[in-house]
Amino acid sequence: MMVGYFMRRMTVSMSWQNKALRQRSSFTTMTHNSILKDSSHGCQILMSPTLVSLDSPDIWASNNHHTHYQFSSNRNFSNEQTAAVINGQSKIACEVRRMEDSIGNVPGLAVIMVGDRRDSQTYVRNKILACEEVGMVSTVTALPNDCTEHELLSAVASFNVDPSVHGVLVQLPLPQHLDVRKISDVLSLEKDVDGFHPINIGNIAMRGREPLFISCTPKGCIELLIRSGIEIMGKKAVVIGRSNIVGLPASLLLQRHHATVSIVHAFTENPEHITREADILITAVGMPNLVRGNWLKPGAVVIDVGTSPIEDASCELGYRLMGDVCYEEAVRVASAVTPVPGGIGPMTIAMLLCNTLDAAKRAHNFI
Repeated sequence: MMVGYFMRRMTVSMSWQNKALRQRSSFTTMTHNSILKDSSHGCQILMSPTLVSLDSPDIWASNNHHTHYQFSSNRNFSNEQTAAVINGQSKIACEVRRMEDSIGNVPGLAVIMVGDRRDSQTYVRNKILACEEVGMVSTVTALPNDCTEHELLSAVASFNVDPSVHGVLVQLPLPQHLDVRKISDVLSLEKDVDGFHPINIGNIAMRGREPLFISCTPKGCIELLIRSGIEIMGKKAVVIGRSNIVGLPASLLLQRHHATVSIVHAFTENPEHITREADILITAVGMPNLVRGNWLKPGAVVIDVGTSPIEDASCELGYRLMGDVCYEEAVRVASAVTPVPGGIGPMTIAMLLCNTLDAAKRAHNFI
């Protein structure tokens, strides 16, 4: 009986994998040099409000009248809208210069990379370039694929006590013999710019609490929605995936912004029935073309976080990135879809810059 039960569960999970086709996308690409603003001189870095400011008591109406929301199925995110966003890269670079001129310090980011995954190398390189562009100091520690857990944790611990380093991140994924959870046990909460520390995640979940840092990708998803003028409050939102990195914090953030949130995972039966109810869909499972057109509500907004490196000899790096959404089908149904690559990736880096700047200001009590 139990074997049959688990086999049926596996069939549900595997059925996702069989639903696949190539994806591309079209949403306004909010890059890290177009979404940041300087908070020190009367203008904010982010448009997202603090989480505590969103907290309000749930007061249920006594009648059965509800407001119905609907997105326009013809929503068009134009280049003009992107160009209208204040060039945040110059703003944050200005803030870094102001910090250096005032106290002689600039934000410092340390990245630890294990192994030689080509996609990870690309992600790390983009983060380092972004730091250079805004005047932040960055350093990369590269460890071999077979490094010991002690070596990895020692590298984290060394940056914890380095006063020139304000943010520390370990590039994921890690080889299977390394336990990601132990990194959180060692990493200084004040330097957790990736926002993965259990205390930071927990403070997202609890009303009345504000985390020191919010996970970069979920934070970028919310910022993208807000900057694109997409209402979150009262909407039905579905998150596909429940990882500690994206799915869980994304669902918690959407709740803090007063969306009605459902989570779809590998054991969810008939997931397309749930996703078809979503006004906002965030998918982050890393399964190419999982989400088909018939999974979507007409006019839905789709944020595709899933990135899977696919071998492709015709590409310069020998691989290409594919998302969770089948664009050819989704574009006929959704009002907006983020591209892979080039969609939420630059937003994630932008949030990393914001978090690192915040960490440095906090460390030096710089206002």
